[in-house]
Amino acid sequence: MGVMLDTVGKWIAGYLQKEVPGYEPFTPSDPDHLRSIMQPGDVLLVEGNNRISGIIKYLTQSTWSHAALFVGPIDGAFEPDGEQHVLIEANIGEGVTSAPLSKYLAYHTRLCRPVGLSFEDRTTVCRYAINRIGFGYDTKNIVDLARYLFPLPIPQRWRRRMIAFGSGDPTKIICSALIAQAFDAVRYPILPKITRAASRKARRDILHIRDSSLYMPRDFDISPYFEVVKPTIVHGFDYTALHWADKQKPLQEVAGEFGVFPKSPPLVPEATDEAATLPAAEMTVNTAPV
Repeated sequence: MGVMLDTVGKWIAGYLQKEVPGYEPFTPSDPDHLRSIMQPGDVLLVEGNNRISGIIKYLTQSTWSHAALFVGPIDGAFEPDGEQHVLIEANIGEGVTSAPLSKYLAYHTRLCRPVGLSFEDRTTVCRYAINRIGFGYDTKNIVDLARYLFPLPIPQRWRRRMIAFGSGDPTKIICSALIAQAFDAVRYPILPKITRAASRKARRDILHIRDSSLYMPRDFDISPYFEVVKPTIVHGFDYTALHWADKQKPLQEVAGEFGVFPKSPPLVPEATDEAATLPAAEMTVNTAPV
């Protein structure tokens, strides 16, 4: 049964991984800004353009269909042009692989950063993902996704769990599950279940780790423990330097100091001519006794 599911899953995977023509990102990534701010442990969310991307975005009601972990330069992993691989991801038909950052520069992306993660734990998270290179993609999960191509009467609250049903083989994982397991290795929260334990003396929140297969790419975006990093503004942003198509670029004198009224020369009081005498008509004589 497992072999049959794998076979069917691979066939569906070949269909779902085909790209949809005509994709154009609304806000493509800026290569220089993105490269300059990324740190090991960052999660790169991607708006994909293949068929399965559309399914995942529909089921999760999110822009993001794929997630990759930035781990920094990976020894021995290069593109033919010499670019070094810096991402770990799980793709359909490939399993867990490494990839260069340039692979997603033409896509709409979002960068999510774990807050307060120590250097040692960042290293552990990255090493966990690197050690999974070569693991297979969970093709049984693809079969579960394919069921949503048909209008089945399944309540929306069950969709996340239905997507999560996989083969149970630990060497077969999907993209967001891989990253969730890496952060679980250092007990860093993403979207944990929270129960409140109340007593007369104290009230505290108890966090429970969710099953890794229940995580979706959008969970890193909405997680209260991950910071959304905007590459174009992290180092400062000057809106006056933008060149709009319908307007000329502001002149230096306009873009610089600006006042409501034009500057005028300072007023200097006129010198008084003490020798001059007032006309007789304007002179007043004080005759009152002193």
